[in-house]
Amino acid sequence: MKVFFALCLALLLAAGGFLLGLQQQWWTVPREWNPFAPLHLADPVTPLTRWKLQRLGDDPEACLAALKTAPAGTLDYQPLADYTPVANCPLSNVVRLRASTLQLSSSFVARCPLIAAWALYEQQRLQPLAQTHFGQPVARLSHYGSFACRNIYHRENARRSDHATASALDVAALALADGTTISVLQDWDDQGEKGAFLRAAFAEACDFFGTSLGPDYNAAHANHFHFGLRGFGICR
Repeated sequence: MKVFFALCLALLLAAGGFLLGLQQQWWTVPREWNPFAPLHLADPVTPLTRWKLQRLGDDPEACLAALKTAPAGTLDYQPLADYTPVANCPLSNVVRLRASTLQLSSSFVARCPLIAAWALYEQQRLQPLAQTHFGQPVARLSHYGSFACRNIYHRENARRSDHATASALDVAALALADGTTISVLQDWDDQGEKGAFLRAAFAEACDFFGTSLGPDYNAAHANHFHFGLRGFGICR
């Protein structure tokens, strides 16, 4: 009997030590690799980043908390109460983006997770790409907006567009710090540095947005990139 109890005690101690080791190991997991840790916009991107972004769609408080983790001076935004700007197109979990590391052609209202995704993409992919291709940052974003109360392609019997919930942004052009403009319409097929930059920028966006559509998708996207929340890694 004593041997039995001694064996049980040894097993309990071993199990306790094992669990303690796991706990200590878990505590050392970097935040960006911890699926239970909140999203921080300054953290390195990992395979968990998109999953963390998706969780923000149903948690406005967590999304606003994530925006607050952006590096100082990289996001100028205003949280907004839920409202219905157009009948049948209510907006929830939205903010108005006024500026980022980029000057905007105009401020725009978008769902908070879209702004979080854009901030990650801009800071960790778009700006480094600009430095690689041109040796200078992107300074300005020209866009066609995020909200439009409509179905896709304006078709009467089609499903609602991501734009109907301000869940997508249409990017038309970018301007570098020296004023050089890089246009989706004019430069997508360029065989020089502008075209290479645009194609790389589009490819990198696919890691952050549920749906990324560009000029190769169809004629309707010849003049812009569509970056939306719906979907999971659609990249065309």
